[in-house]
Amino acid sequence: MKGVVFDGEQAQVVDDLEVRDPGPGEVLVAVSAAGLCHSDLSVLDGTIPFPVPVVLGHEGAGVVAEVGAGVTHVQPGDHVSLSTLANCGACAECDRGRPTMCRKAIGMPQRPFARDGQPLYQFASNSAFAERTVVKAVQAVRIPEDIPMASAALIGCGVLTGVGAVLNRARVEHGDSVVVIGTGGIGLNVIQGARIAGALTVVAVDSNPAKEGVARRFGAGHFFTSAEGVRDVLPTGADHVFECVGRVELVRQAVDLLDRRGQAVLLGVPGAGAEASFVVSSMYLDKSILGCRYGAARPQRDVALYAEMYREGRLLLDELVTETYGVDEFEKAVADARGGLAARAVLTF
Repeated sequence: MKGVVFDGEQAQVVDDLEVRDPGPGEVLVAVSAAGLCHSDLSVLDGTIPFPVPVVLGHEGAGVVAEVGAGVTHVQPGDHVSLSTLANCGACAECDRGRPTMCRKAIGMPQRPFARDGQPLYQFASNSAFAERTVVKAVQAVRIPEDIPMASAALIGCGVLTGVGAVLNRARVEHGDSVVVIGTGGIGLNVIQGARIAGALTVVAVDSNPAKEGVARRFGAGHFFTSAEGVRDVLPTGADHVFECVGRVELVRQAVDLLDRRGQAVLLGVPGAGAEASFVVSSMYLDKSILGCRYGAARPQRDVALYAEMYREGRLLLDELVTETYGVDEFEKAVADARGGLAARAVLTF
């Protein structure tokens, strides 16, 4: 079967990939579509270190092909969106409804794939850039069949991360003010999360002026190409500032834009050893800096919730898919994503 394999130096589309059958508590999924997320690009450029060779992709949707023993919540033929959380479901954090904090949900990559007899790692417990992938049953969330696969794929990462950061982590309230730095796939979902939460003022900041239209479509009331204009709209600062780029100078900027009791939420991923600075005395007015992993998501609940929001017209998905590419066009998809030409490039199988 076809898939995208990264060997540490280059990524290439191969057609001799193999995947094992699902074991107990696992699901084999025939992938229909997969979004090209910035995290995939970060593996390619070394920002996110990961063992190789690895099958890339982590934002996918498809059809259940086979289920392992003990799996009852999905069956062959079901449409599913895939999450990256291979959480155990039994630890204290899972029991508290915090699956993103499960210690078995990260840092333990499996190797269900093989090529020429050599095992390959699975990226983010998912590897959606393959015609078929095996995931833990908890990662497969059934979705209505009337949601287009290219749109459904984006729920599993971009939507869970961006909208979830607003609703689950920051807990933006009705009437709050929100600033979003960076309007890529994650930033646009933060913007629409703020709209859904009832934020009164939503300000988007992006150096690319061409992104203003889509930012306003998703819910931004103001758009600036730098943070300099934000204080004209919010003279005392913002209740919430979301950094969605992953640059340390923008982390500092997010902190500087806060009002009293404001929260800076970090979603962008800088290099593993990157350090950011801020004026400590500025924090004593009850300001906070919050890390946020995967939108503090609870995928089995949140994916279904967002799917229904989409069907009701409250959550935008189709508008995120700026271009679809066959898997053989992977290099073009990467070039367009890096060039800022696509909010979300989506590979189709």
